[in-house]
Amino acid sequence: MSDYPRDMIGYGQNPPAANWPNKARIALNFVVNYEEGGENCVLHGDAASEAFLSEIVGAAAWTGQRHMNMESIYEYGSRSGFWRLHRMFTQREMPVTVFGVAMALERNPDAVQAMNTADWEIASHGLKWIDYKDHSYEAERADLKKAIAVHTEVTGVRPAGIYQGRTSLNTRDICAELGFEYSADAYADELPYYENGQLIVPYMLDANDMRFATPQGFNTGEQFETYLRDSFDVLRAEGGRMMSVGLHCRLVGRPGRAAALGRFLDYVQQFEDVWVSTRLDIARHWRQNHPDT
Repeated sequence: MSDYPRDMIGYGQNPPAANWPNKARIALNFVVNYEEGGENCVLHGDAASEAFLSEIVGAAAWTGQRHMNMESIYEYGSRSGFWRLHRMFTQREMPVTVFGVAMALERNPDAVQAMNTADWEIASHGLKWIDYKDHSYEAERADLKKAIAVHTEVTGVRPAGIYQGRTSLNTRDICAELGFEYSADAYADELPYYENGQLIVPYMLDANDMRFATPQGFNTGEQFETYLRDSFDVLRAEGGRMMSVGLHCRLVGRPGRAAALGRFLDYVQQFEDVWVSTRLDIARHWRQNHPDT
């Protein structure tokens, strides 16, 4: 099995001591996925309308047509939902990582300015929503180089982290070649790890509001809140773990769901042994305390 290309073992029974700052028992990262304006739409040169992660669960893509209801759902995220999340986190002075789609960031400079003013980390979420599984190395690399250029122009800072999301077999190598400090395109662990010299800061799809928009997902804010609290409590009790909470402006930005998120934020702030951090700070902490060997 020495030539098997997957690592099924990881840290096993002996994970490294995370040594989170101030002896924290858990590192907690909140991710705001900023995607509105970068989704599939014939206005963007795409073949069909968007069908993913909206209030219309099970929506079909409309080939060659605009889907006005779908477009307006996404517009809610940038026009209203983002600002609700921005208020919730800035009022509590809690750091955030943004996974920003370059095309979406480009279309809302006011939101980008608010992210920068709040000192949020803005990581790359690619150029636009493209599934790269059938793309060549060169085509995917060209898109990511363009994403970096657009991101740098609109935010003022080159992205240090990357979450492409819809990856190919080439994505990891391309991200390493283009000099990202970390990749979040993995779900394989609860601690950062290295793969072929690249630092992976794994993401979570379970503690994620996307499940409001999927079959057999969260139906109410209480279900979301309970799942977040249970995940947090287990990881904090075990100690030395990290937790990612994935958020979307058009999903948890709705008031009935934002209420549950707010209760979870207040719950977390009761504990002094929690390091609420950006993903980039977690990555840099890991490199300093656990350099690649």
